[in-house]
Amino acid sequence: MTKEMITTPITAALVRGALDLEYTERGVLPHRLTAHARQQIPDALLAMAEAQPSGVRLVFRTAATAVELDVIATKRVYVGAPPRPDGVYELLVDGQLVSQAGVDDGDTLTIDMAAGTAQAEPGPVRTLRFSGLPGRGKDVELWLPHDEATRLVALRTDAEVHNAQSTGRKVWLHHGSSISHGSNAATPTGTWPALAARLAGMDLVNLGFSGSALLDPFTARAMRDTPADLISVKIGINLVNSDVLRLRAFGPAVHGFLDTIREGHPTAPLLVISPIYCPIHEHTPGPSAMDPGSLSEGKLRFVATGDPAETAAGKLTLTMIRGELARIVKERAATDPNLRYLDGLELYGEADNAESPLPDDLHPDAATHRLIGERFARLGLGG
Repeated sequence: MTKEMITTPITAALVRGALDLEYTERGVLPHRLTAHARQQIPDALLAMAEAQPSGVRLVFRTAATAVELDVIATKRVYVGAPPRPDGVYELLVDGQLVSQAGVDDGDTLTIDMAAGTAQAEPGPVRTLRFSGLPGRGKDVELWLPHDEATRLVALRTDAEVHNAQSTGRKVWLHHGSSISHGSNAATPTGTWPALAARLAGMDLVNLGFSGSALLDPFTARAMRDTPADLISVKIGINLVNSDVLRLRAFGPAVHGFLDTIREGHPTAPLLVISPIYCPIHEHTPGPSAMDPGSLSEGKLRFVATGDPAETAAGKLTLTMIRGELARIVKERAATDPNLRYLDGLELYGEADNAESPLPDDLHPDAATHRLIGERFARLGLGG
């Protein structure tokens, strides 16, 4: 006999990893930046990235054997680029992955990067169903796709849903680039921050924003106002591949970002992480660009378009950024004993690249996300 399904309102009490929930006529949209911060976003790239729920999950306790989630996913189509894989939803029971699912349509966002245009078309609501779950009381986590915006329309279960009990785990608040966001990871629990948090037994809030780790003051203020036990900031690759700063402005921007975080977290452990190894930008400034030759082959690769000689005028490379970050952290640590520096080359260095190259010359693949996550759990989180 089929049990009657119970609908539970989707509220902040059920959602982890989001800084805000936007209630719309078409469902609940999780955001990884606050409403105030979103008012200051200057471009469509960050607006799109912060609405992609990397690290966001529904968490509850239930004896249900079946869980249904109605969603509207946003499918991105890049003109001239290979099709993107569908986002993955993952269901964990008492911390163990038991099922994965996805939807193959929804809203569509067609992006023409050459023309700088984007066209949105609304799509249907689809239902994810997870069945055959153990009929005992258990903690359920339903992780949303890390790189596919998702409106949460309805949550149904065949037993009552209760707020999850406190685990007592420490909260780790992290900010970084598309690599932290999860680019080229296969699943939401397979991004390196999610892997590291799980290994270290921490509760993740992931503010990794594709293309947008640019030392924006509104991001620093959002971090300042978010409760956390440990904070990390991964700085560098987006500053180079977007070519938005010169050496003169870089140092003061880093100081300002860290000062703002410290206003809300004066004594929390704060870790500054420099970029992982990326051959195209080690000694060559940005900006980065898509390689048109790779697109004609049905692939996506990136190239550096700057000139190494331009470093004399202050254009940034990854090598320069690592040196500056190490110097800044050393100076600040004299009066801030809870501030620490981690060289990104310890997470993924030149030897790692020789063995497992970045497939698009910019982002690690799924296996390398695991490698970085395992190393960061040990080096950054003490796991």
